[in-house]
Amino acid sequence: MTVRLRGDGLTVRVSEGRAILEDASIEIHDGEIHALVGPNGAGKTTLFGVLAGDVAAQEGTVEIDGRRIGGVRARALAQQRAVLLQENTVTFPFSAEQVVRMGRAPWARTPAADDDDVVVASAMEQTEVTALSARAVTSLSGGERARVALARVIAQSTGILLLDEPTAALDLKHHEDVMRLIRARADAGVAVAIVLHDLNAALAHADRVTLLSDGCVVASGPPAEVLTAPRIEEVYGQAVDVFPHPVTGVPLVVARR
Repeated sequence: MTVRLRGDGLTVRVSEGRAILEDASIEIHDGEIHALVGPNGAGKTTLFGVLAGDVAAQEGTVEIDGRRIGGVRARALAQQRAVLLQENTVTFPFSAEQVVRMGRAPWARTPAADDDDVVVASAMEQTEVTALSARAVTSLSGGERARVALARVIAQSTGILLLDEPTAALDLKHHEDVMRLIRARADAGVAVAIVLHDLNAALAHADRVTLLSDGCVVASGPPAEVLTAPRIEEVYGQAVDVFPHPVTGVPLVVARR
C-alpha cells in the first residue's frame, strides 16, 4: 500500500498554550479506509483539519504524496484531496446539482472538465440524489443535504477523500449505503480518512483505526486490535462488551448496562 497522506509528530495548541493535539502521527494508505475515532474533544476533527491542510500545526509535518502540504498550491491540493466537513451549511438557494457541480471547480480549464456532466451525474446517482437535482439545498432535509455534500466530494474526483462524520445525519439505510459507497471508493484505490463516532461502523468497514483521547493517539492498527473492550472502557469511561456477530463474525461493541 502506498502512503498518500502522512502526519508526523503533529501538535496543535490553542491561544493559552494548551495542546488540543499532541505529537500525533498517522499514515493514510491508498485502497484503505482509515477511521479516526475517540470521545468528544479527543482531537479527531483537529487532526482531520491538519491532514486536510486547513489547520496549521505548531509542531510536526504533513506530507501529501511525498510533498509538504504547505508547499502545494490550493488548486493542486484540491485536485489531490477532497474534504467533507461536519457542517455543510449552504445559505443560498443553489440547486442540489449546482452544489455537486462545485466539486468540479478544481478541474476548470483542464481536459478533465470535458467529463463534468458525466462525473456529476454519476456522483449523484451513487449517492441517490438524482431526484433532488432541481431542488434548492435549503429545502432539503439534513440527511438529503449530507448526501448532496458527499456527491460533491465524489465529483471532485481525487485520489484522497477526507470525510468528517459523513453518516451523522443519515437514517439506517442511507448510513449503510454511504459506508458501502465509501468502501467501493477505497476498493477502487482511493485513500480514505473518515472521522466516525460509531465504533461498530469502524469495526465493520475500516481497514485501520486510529483511536484518540485527550489529543493523543492511544492506538492505531487493525480495528479489532485497537477497539478492545478494556481500551474502549479506558478511553470512553464506559464499560462495554465486545463479541463477534453471530452471522458475520465481525466484532460488535455493546454498552454494558
